[in-house]
Amino acid sequence: MAWFLGIGITGVVLLVLSLIFDGLLDGLFDGALGGALDGWLSLPVIAGFLSMTGFGGVIAHDGLGIAPVGATAIGAVAGVGTAWLTYRLSRLLLRDQTDATPTGDDLLGTSGNVVTAIPAGGFGEVLVRLGGQTVKFAARSAVPVARGSEVWVEAVPSPTSVVVRPVER
Repeated sequence: MAWFLGIGITGVVLLVLSLIFDGLLDGLFDGALGGALDGWLSLPVIAGFLSMTGFGGVIAHDGLGIAPVGATAIGAVAGVGTAWLTYRLSRLLLRDQTDATPTGDDLLGTSGNVVTAIPAGGFGEVLVRLGGQTVKFAARSAVPVARGSEVWVEAVPSPTSVVVRPVER
């Protein structure tokens, strides 16, 4: 039983080290065997295998009363299953994609509301929806625009300012 516990604890220690030295073995064995081992020799996968092999062996040996050879086989099967799940989960997380970051071009043609009146040629403030969020921008207009008016964004001269025109309906 002490060997099984030692293997399990070693796996947990490797898991902690994988949080500190993320990707160390991935880079070390990058491209080994034509890329067949990419991801399989990562610290989380190895830690999952060792932990489940050790703790699965302890459960089989002490909990179920199975002989050490049988407990080793049961622990190894559990370890391979855990390694496979760890590999699949890490690949899934690495492929996770987020939406593109909104840019100034996404503001062009959007409507907004004036929150601080805009004098002709001067600055005021508008609220515009960008990426699902309401964002306040400094705004300029060629004509005066009253507070509460609806405007269209014509240009984005800087990340914090826009050029607008009143909506005529």
